[in-house]
Amino acid sequence: MPGATSWDWTSHLNDTVTRNMPSRDEFRRLMSECGITRRTRVVLYGANSNWFAAYAFWLLTMYGHQRVSLMEGGSLKWVNEGRPISNDPPVGSRLKPYRAQRPDLTHRATRAYLLEALREKSRIGIVDVRSHEEFAGDLTALAYLAQEGAMRAGHIPGAVNVPWEQSVNQANGTLKTVEELTRLYESVGVTPESETVVYCRIGERAAHTWFVLSQVLGYPKVRNYDGSWVEWGSIVGAPIER
Repeated sequence: MPGATSWDWTSHLNDTVTRNMPSRDEFRRLMSECGITRRTRVVLYGANSNWFAAYAFWLLTMYGHQRVSLMEGGSLKWVNEGRPISNDPPVGSRLKPYRAQRPDLTHRATRAYLLEALREKSRIGIVDVRSHEEFAGDLTALAYLAQEGAMRAGHIPGAVNVPWEQSVNQANGTLKTVEELTRLYESVGVTPESETVVYCRIGERAAHTWFVLSQVLGYPKVRNYDGSWVEWGSIVGAPIER
C-alpha cells in the first residue's frame, strides 16, 4: 500500500539470535523508528490472509499497544479490488519516543508451560492449525517450507486439528462469519469456557487462529505457542502423537 512501512517477521518481529520475541528495548526501538507513539493507530496487513500481520498484532497486544487493527482480507483483498499499490520505498518517519510496557505473557505459551500442562493433565484445549498431513505425522513441514522443519513429525498429545484456512474465505482472504467460526471451533470442543493454546510450525499461522479466537470470537483465555512444531518436534523426550 502507498506509504506503508515494511516489517519483516525474521528481523523485526523476532530476536535474530535467540529466535525469541523482541525484548522490550527492541520493541520500543522498532516502534520509535517508525514514528509510532502509544496514541498512534497501527493498521497491519500482509499476504496469506494476514499470517504475519496477525503475528504482529499478537506482539503489539502483548506489549500493550491498544490502538491496533488488522486489515480485513490483507493484501489479497486489496489487490483484487484494484486499489493502489506502490513499489516506492517507504518514506522515512521522524523518530518519536515510544514508552514500551512490560509484555503481558498471558497471551503466550512456552514449551515449559505446555509440558507442565501435559504432566499435570491440565484441562486446556490445544489446537493444531497446520495441515492434516502435518498433524498426522506424514510431513514435518509443507514442501515449500521444508527448510524450517523439525526433527520429528506428529502433533502434541490431545491436540485437535483445525487448519487455519478453514476460518477464511479463500476467494478474498476475509474471515468467515462469527456464526460460521463458532460452529467450526465448537464442533471440535473448543469453547470459551476453557483455556486454549494454538500452535502451528513457527507461530504465524497460529497467530492468525489466536486472532480469530481471542479478537473475533472473544474467547477470554487464548495463548499462542510461538515455538510451535519447529521447537516441539525437536525437543528430546517431548511427547508426540501420530
